[in-house]
Amino acid sequence: MSLHVVGINHRTAPVDVRERVVFDPLQLPDALRELLGLPQVSEAVIVSTCNRTELYCVTGGAPGDVDLGGWLERYHGVGAGIHDSLYRLDERIAVAHTFAVAAGLDSMVLGEPQILGQLKEAYRAAHETGSTGPVLNRLFQAAFSVAKRVRTETEIGVNAVSVASAAVSMTRTVFAGLEQRTALLIGAGDTAALAARHLRADGLRRMIIANRSIDAARDLAAEFQAFAIGLEDIGAHLPEADIVLASTASPTPIVTRGMVEDALAARRRRPILMLDIAVPRDIDPGVAELEDVYLFTIDDLQSVVAGNMEGRRQAALAADTLIAEEVARFESSQRTRDAGPAIRRLRDEADRARRQTLEQAERMLANGQPAREVLEFLATTLTNRLMHAPSMRLKEAAEAGDARAVDAIAAIYRPDTGQ
Repeated sequence: MSLHVVGINHRTAPVDVRERVVFDPLQLPDALRELLGLPQVSEAVIVSTCNRTELYCVTGGAPGDVDLGGWLERYHGVGAGIHDSLYRLDERIAVAHTFAVAAGLDSMVLGEPQILGQLKEAYRAAHETGSTGPVLNRLFQAAFSVAKRVRTETEIGVNAVSVASAAVSMTRTVFAGLEQRTALLIGAGDTAALAARHLRADGLRRMIIANRSIDAARDLAAEFQAFAIGLEDIGAHLPEADIVLASTASPTPIVTRGMVEDALAARRRRPILMLDIAVPRDIDPGVAELEDVYLFTIDDLQSVVAGNMEGRRQAALAADTLIAEEVARFESSQRTRDAGPAIRRLRDEADRARRQTLEQAERMLANGQPAREVLEFLATTLTNRLMHAPSMRLKEAAEAGDARAVDAIAAIYRPDTGQ
């Protein structure tokens, strides 16, 4: 049985190519069954995200016997249009790749945790479809365990590496906790939504969403049980905000120095953390001159992101070492399991010889033969029966000039264990 991974990802193809081979989740069971219909394919998992589409397959033939890339092209009707973007990984390299993907080391954002959930969902779908087997079951369970080790034993996921997450991480430099704080998010786009999720994950419970389109503000507010307002109402609600995060496309500042001065007076000098991640800026730069205001711009945050990415790259080196250890462990375990049927056959045959010889010895004792004579028979006969098959194989290999077989058989019976 051979393990193969065939795929396309953000490193090998742009989004306009990747989107052509994305699998609809509702069609995934049928796709898995069709993949299993290929000659030699006995197990299959399909991972399909915005950044990668990969086929994880176990086959009974040599690496080149099954054209998995061709199947992917035919299934999506793209002809050979993705051929140059495909990669194929086999055996040990495929195992290492699987572990790296699960740990976020092969992601566009190094160390991002979302891919692990996507991998688990892909495996669950395949398992429910019945397309997994002993090899992929062990591979994916090992991958999930490796990802946990990487998260626990390295700092790959400690530091924020997006502007939104870095902005939220800055709140910890000003506030000990967010549970009793209020955040005002100016803008309702993807960046604001991501920041809202990070804030909620950090414990913040009260949010105000301000946007030019009140409907868009309400849509985002509904997701977080927040309060929606228009941009014209920012001045009235600014005194409530301990944290202000601005991310609109406005060509001119939305938050003026005067608005902040009024808010500080109403707050009785309680500090405000202001995070301006818009270009052009949403917050008047003059606000930075006010006491009790901590203002950070996108340039400040980009430097944090760059530093954090370097930290993740260093952590990734430690993760690579860990993964190499786990790959060796997986391969060793796999080889042991592969030898299992042969070991069971050897033991069954030895046990059959033992029972047969013991029954004969018991009959000899029942017939009154001397115990010493019966013991001699038992030892000699059992030895001869156990050694007959390997002796014959050893003789046949020697006569055929098969030196490797002779050495292998001899090594099995070499008395070098110290027992």
